[in-house]
Amino acid sequence: MSDPARGRTGSAAPAGDPGADPDEVRIATVGIDIGSATSHLLFSRVVLRRLADRLSSRFVVVEREVAWRSPVRLTPYRSNGLIDAEAVGVFVGEAYRGAGIEPGDVDSGAVILTGTALRRANARAIAEEVAADSGRFVCASAGHHLEAVLAAHGSGATARSATGAEGVHVDIGGGTAKLAVVRRGRVAATAAIAVGGRLVAYDGGRRLVSVDGTLSPVLRRIGLPLEVGQVFSREEEQALAGALAGALVAALDGRPGAAEVQGLLLTEPLPAPPEAQTVTFSGGVAEYMRDPRAPSFGDMSPALAGAILERLRSSGRRAEVLEPGIRATVIGASQFTVQVSGSTISADGTSLPLRNLPVVAPSVEWADDIDTDTVADSVGQAVARRQAGLDSPAMPGVALSWAGEPSHRRLRAVAEAMRRVWHQAGRPEPLVVVFDRDVAASFARVIQALPDSPPEVVVLDGLELAELDYLDIGRVIQPAGVVPVVVKSLLFR
Repeated sequence: MSDPARGRTGSAAPAGDPGADPDEVRIATVGIDIGSATSHLLFSRVVLRRLADRLSSRFVVVEREVAWRSPVRLTPYRSNGLIDAEAVGVFVGEAYRGAGIEPGDVDSGAVILTGTALRRANARAIAEEVAADSGRFVCASAGHHLEAVLAAHGSGATARSATGAEGVHVDIGGGTAKLAVVRRGRVAATAAIAVGGRLVAYDGGRRLVSVDGTLSPVLRRIGLPLEVGQVFSREEEQALAGALAGALVAALDGRPGAAEVQGLLLTEPLPAPPEAQTVTFSGGVAEYMRDPRAPSFGDMSPALAGAILERLRSSGRRAEVLEPGIRATVIGASQFTVQVSGSTISADGTSLPLRNLPVVAPSVEWADDIDTDTVADSVGQAVARRQAGLDSPAMPGVALSWAGEPSHRRLRAVAEAMRRVWHQAGRPEPLVVVFDRDVAASFARVIQALPDSPPEVVVLDGLELAELDYLDIGRVIQPAGVVPVVVKSLLFR
């Protein structure tokens, strides 16, 4: 089974070392964060060990180490507002050379586009191009909920909640603020709002060089017309910062109907957020909450940081900036997206890695006597619906939440159902089945023994997936016989 890598990572030898312990997995990972205001990159090493029972396929993280951090740079844009792909490529190449790491040395990781950067028309193409050039198994990901999860883990807020009361973590950058409710070591809920420090940017003479369109409802409400080229006074900056801080605090209070929030929520609001006395922060704006004298980049981040602190104080709460600061999301991208699955793969590995594999999660009735026809109908309908919305007829991965005993009779009923669905879907290769329980090896043996079964089957276990998730599945890491897996969401414009 798999387990999310949580926390910092530890020194590790290259994955697949023939002399390595088969119960230990060492993974080199990379996180690349292309944000609204800044971009940066981080390499990590993660060591996972199999649980005490050698027959178990569950691995847990035992060591974590950040191996190398790039400088934080302003995200490059062209004059037409698109991300400068060539400049991004140069930055990533320089980072690899600076770290002394070859792309082939990287086992897993993620390219994350955050905030307003992911709304650019060329965002997806850039992310996937960077991913393709950055290692054997690096995914391209974006999406507000995923960013919130990564920041909560990368900042350490999730780990802190394991022994204390639930709380709320906020990662606030150039274009958006991501909110995460953390409870007992897990992220319980996430949300995002268009509140950020670089929604307005100005030059050395305080003349506006950009005003993000997401500010329109706020500017109308407070009666503040802003246009590129005009001088942005400090009074206007304070008024806008106060309005954005009010919107963030209203979102933290669970008041989505408040006037301050209208037009700014990017997701559903947080469901009943906890009444935490301390709100933890990370992200670029959080750096100014920690040190108001930090160098400015010609935007309203310092003013916004001060306004948020004041709004929290007036509501009887305090802010605590966690140590990773601006790097929380990229730490999460390099360390917390990766999972490993003890797997059974009835192929020679030629189909791996798989990228951007869509997932269906059909509801299955797990009766004592599993009915093959019922399972086949449920899975087949889910697959057909998803295939209809895809650009190609490829069969999505099927995620099944197993319940009850994994007896041979029950496994065979499900295997026969999956074989039937595979034939109905046009016999695509490979057939990918994912379980949340540790049944992959048994299921693979059963389906392989069926007549006219798929010649290539990838069966993973220990992964809890939902409809509309996507999977990246890496190559098998020997001698442990596991694969790195990234569960992600894609939310490009």
